[in-house]
Amino acid sequence: MEATPASADELIVLGKITSVHGVRGDVKVYSFTDPIDNLLEYRRWTLRHGDELRQVELVRGRLQGKVLVAKLKGIDDRDEARALADYEICVPLAQLPDLEEGEYYWRQLEGLRVIDQAGRLLGRIDHLLETGANDVLVVKPCSGSLDARERLLPYTEQCVLQVDLAAGEMRVDWDADF
Repeated sequence: MEATPASADELIVLGKITSVHGVRGDVKVYSFTDPIDNLLEYRRWTLRHGDELRQVELVRGRLQGKVLVAKLKGIDDRDEARALADYEICVPLAQLPDLEEGEYYWRQLEGLRVIDQAGRLLGRIDHLLETGANDVLVVKPCSGSLDARERLLPYTEQCVLQVDLAAGEMRVDWDADF
């Protein structure tokens, strides 16, 4: 493995190595992509653990239940593979596919100010949650927000009226029942 030239700011985490698989150096991977085997489309991974960055090449991978099993070039035994447990799997942001108009990566939404139809600041999007029905925006209070409440808003067409990345805000049709 070699150090990667990409800086940590240019990377996005797409998965995590969780443990070893077998005795030949394969690793089990939890993927954050949807579908989960989309992670296998990226042949070069940057592994990150704390401040340490390492570049690896994916030789092959397969879906096994709800995890992936991957073979990395140069990792040929169980001990080498075990040393990679808990490493995040990152790729350069520039390698992510372009989205259709009106579609966003979650990372693009995080940090946006959330403003209701009356022009009141509800807070900022801290993160999103995936649920069975729809994704959920976790909106935390910030300086100037309406109150100190954390809100969970559905990321649906009915709730989200407009996303303006340039202005750093999202307009929502907010109802106190959300």
